[in-house]
Amino acid sequence: MIALVSLGLTFAAQAQSKTAPAPVATQPAKPAATGNQDAQLYRNPTFAFRYNVPYGWVYRTKEMQAGNETGKGEVLLAVFERPPEATGDTINSAVVIASENAASYPGLKKVEDYLSPLTELATAKGFKAEGEPYALDVESRHLLRADFVKPRSDKLTMRQCTLVLLAKGQIVSFTFIAGSEDELDNLMDGLHFGSAKPSAH
Repeated sequence: MIALVSLGLTFAAQAQSKTAPAPVATQPAKPAATGNQDAQLYRNPTFAFRYNVPYGWVYRTKEMQAGNETGKGEVLLAVFERPPEATGDTINSAVVIASENAASYPGLKKVEDYLSPLTELATAKGFKAEGEPYALDVESRHLLRADFVKPRSDKLTMRQCTLVLLAKGQIVSFTFIAGSEDELDNLMDGLHFGSAKPSAH
């Protein structure tokens, strides 16, 4: 997952760079919404959560899944306010949700044990920790929250909040990127958890 989230951060940061890569044909793709009729709502029955994708956002889930290594992790959802290939003078807000086998981290027994590798990843991408990470419960789920900031200019700061869930032997990360705390809060408000449905077998 470290590599997967890193890729998401790179995509988000790329939109703020002064030189953009060659334009790519961009067509918003619909999320794999497991039987859901609303293209703006992503549902994940495995981990019993759903995410309301902001209207008009660009999906890059398939592109990021292309780099998945079997058994090492999976990008579940990757959406951006605008195509990562496009330059802009504002932060390109993004949401990247990924999962990875917790067994990849020897000694990881609780969600707090993931803090060190998460911080290393953010620091390697030029972010600095903002405040102390802390545990929180969201709709009956025990999560770890860590916040980071990365100044892009005198007036522009990229803010990242990552929530981490340990469930079913998997580490699930919910990474939100925005240009302000208010926008970050709005993006996080789109995440909801529900009771896991009983297995069909």
